[in-house]
Amino acid sequence: MKISYNWLKQYINIEEEPEELGKILTATGLEVESITSFESIPGGLKGLVIGEVITCAKHPNADKLSITTVDVGEEQPVQIVCGATNVAAGQKVIVAQPGTTLHPFKGEPFTIKKAKIRGEQSEGMICAEDEIGLGENHDGIIVLDTQLHNGTPATILCNVENDHVFEIGLTPNRADAASHIGVARDIKAFKNSSLQWPSIDNFKVDDTSLTIPVVVEDQVGCPRFSGLTISGVTISESPDWLKNRLRAIGLTPINNIVDITNFICHELGQPLHAYDADKIAGGKVIVKTMPAGTKFKTLDEKERTLTVHDLMVCSAEEAMCIAGVFGGAQSGITTKTKNIFLEGAYWSPDYIRKTGMHHQLKTDASFRFERGTDPNLTVYAIKRTALLIKELAGGRISSEIVDVYPKKIENRNITVKFSHITRLIGKDIPKDRVYTILNSLDIATQEDNDKQFTASVPPYRVDVVQEADIIEEILRIYGLDNIELSDNAGTSFLADFPTKDKNVYQRTIGEMLVGNGFYEILTNSLTHEAYYKKHSLASSGQRIEILNKLSEEQGVLRQTMLFTGLEVCEHNINRRQKDLKLFEFGKIYWKADSEYKEEERLALYLSGNFEAENWHLKPRKVTYFDLAQQVNNILQKSNLTDVKQDQLDDPLFEYGMVMTKGNLEVGRIGKIKPAIAKDFGLKQEIFYADLNAALLFKTANPKLVIEEVPRYPEVRRDLSLVLDRQVTFAEIKNLVLATEKKLIKELIAFDVYEGKNIPEGKKAYALGFILLDATKTLTDEEIDKTMNKLMSAFEQKMGALIRK
Repeated sequence: MKISYNWLKQYINIEEEPEELGKILTATGLEVESITSFESIPGGLKGLVIGEVITCAKHPNADKLSITTVDVGEEQPVQIVCGATNVAAGQKVIVAQPGTTLHPFKGEPFTIKKAKIRGEQSEGMICAEDEIGLGENHDGIIVLDTQLHNGTPATILCNVENDHVFEIGLTPNRADAASHIGVARDIKAFKNSSLQWPSIDNFKVDDTSLTIPVVVEDQVGCPRFSGLTISGVTISESPDWLKNRLRAIGLTPINNIVDITNFICHELGQPLHAYDADKIAGGKVIVKTMPAGTKFKTLDEKERTLTVHDLMVCSAEEAMCIAGVFGGAQSGITTKTKNIFLEGAYWSPDYIRKTGMHHQLKTDASFRFERGTDPNLTVYAIKRTALLIKELAGGRISSEIVDVYPKKIENRNITVKFSHITRLIGKDIPKDRVYTILNSLDIATQEDNDKQFTASVPPYRVDVVQEADIIEEILRIYGLDNIELSDNAGTSFLADFPTKDKNVYQRTIGEMLVGNGFYEILTNSLTHEAYYKKHSLASSGQRIEILNKLSEEQGVLRQTMLFTGLEVCEHNINRRQKDLKLFEFGKIYWKADSEYKEEERLALYLSGNFEAENWHLKPRKVTYFDLAQQVNNILQKSNLTDVKQDQLDDPLFEYGMVMTKGNLEVGRIGKIKPAIAKDFGLKQEIFYADLNAALLFKTANPKLVIEEVPRYPEVRRDLSLVLDRQVTFAEIKNLVLATEKKLIKELIAFDVYEGKNIPEGKKAYALGFILLDATKTLTDEEIDKTMNKLMSAFEQKMGALIRK
């Protein structure tokens, strides 16, 4: 099922980009299988400009060709060889310059190139209507009546609509979402916003000069039938806006009446059928079945043999339509139609499904009717359609609405227990949130007592028939991603969750670090209290002293992994093992509010040279950034994203960063103060990272994510800017993502410089931007627009000087 992004925005406020909206739809159960671009004019007239023919002379070597000079807004006119018979000096025309790709009305796209035609240079093409996809006419070039300047893009002249189309893999149970209004309802519930239904306030009956009575003989197959006549209509081509809506979702415009009924079907999910009222023999409509073996010719000119179960819409003398499936060849709308009878009905899904299967007919109407439509929407749909017909085809409403609805289909009442919601979802959702979600889905609620409530489900929600269905509705709008899976999560209706093993996680991280040259260490949890007292270190909680301790050196449980790790560094460096890459999983301990606490930590240590000396590479000392890279690898492996970094103020570190996720501290990373290192006899620099291993383990997800390689090429643009020295790369990255998150896939700082030619207190960043659009190839205009937006943000929000 195709859904238009622009069309959706008529009914609900949408600020999200198509890709983000696609994620929302998928989260609510409407799986978006693809998002494609749509242009009302193929190619969007890109590269075409308005030109003025300055001179026109016969080609010396070809009788049917002319040599023109055309002003396209550049310094000099260009010479173009033209074969059109109507080209003349003084005309305003549409010009395709070299490099422009044209999308003709028929045939494959082609690119304009500079060429010699019969010995004369031609630098472009003066275009005819069919050559640029505006129509079928090829009688001559387009001659414009415009005062626009030469060189103006042709898109200014034509209303080119750019849209995005969602291909939704609609499951059979979600008939309620088989329309733009239906999809908008789910967005409304997810965002807790409002839905704007098209107004029918202006509907009124002009006269009753063409009243056609309706008789429903089979009320099981047709619980509701609504009808209306409109007289004096004019059959013509639909306006561009309507044709664009239909083309975007893959429908071919036919004429204004048929297009309107197709539009309403995809807007409201209520299929309608329009009959030529003058062809309704006997001036009466009868809904009934026909004798088995009856022949009936459908709109596709095929003769079909009816069964006794096929429900038909008939006149007083003959069948006119296979109800809810396919119209007849004799009663349809033609260019001569003046008066119409408009049908809006609710058909039994069982009848429609059997008929469609027997005749092997799958139509937009049967797709919806066999799944179940809204029996209470027929009159609204007819009024909405009648107003559009009057607007686009003229005429007058010439009857009251005939509405045969002998037994109203009421809402279904379902009792729901709060305990069952918690049991099935695995989370206690507040009552107010439950009611808000259901009410936003048009499911009314009435609390019976503090343990249960009654949900009133409208008939169009054919898939919601029991308590579990109500709970599913709550869950899909609340969001599966918002249901945390704790270690002891469980349910009687789901399979066991994959076991998360802490030892497996530690082994995975350890193997990654070992692969990067690290060695694992294991140190004693007991340490010397003097370390804390000497440097006046204030740790969270009270230190835990050991009763009957063997020595002062092992008198307290450690509150940081640092000191025992520095002892290992000291031991190795004293034995001339100066190039160190070490890590340790361990615990820290403290006492708070008379309770003993412990926490899993991961510590990393770097010192000495980054690599062992060899003939190929010169030795270099490890830096803060070497350790930061390892920490970043660990965060990625642990599936921990959106980590914020701030400058660190800690008595252990000379400089560094503190990393947080929301209100939780992920860890600290930086260079250990020389005074502390000196206490252990260490003269070389020590870089240290202390990470919350318990938090990393909690976020780690063992699932494998596979993504398709992008079909479209990525683009790199570099930018050099001078900023205040205190501006960090993290701040730059946050600003970039806040300014343009859709197209920026990666940000690279490939050079940072301070010194000569850079003002005091400033530093220069050289940044690389990787841009990618997963739906199409980026144009130079889009890339330049993005880079200009980024440069403007740097200048305005960071006071940057752009080096051009």
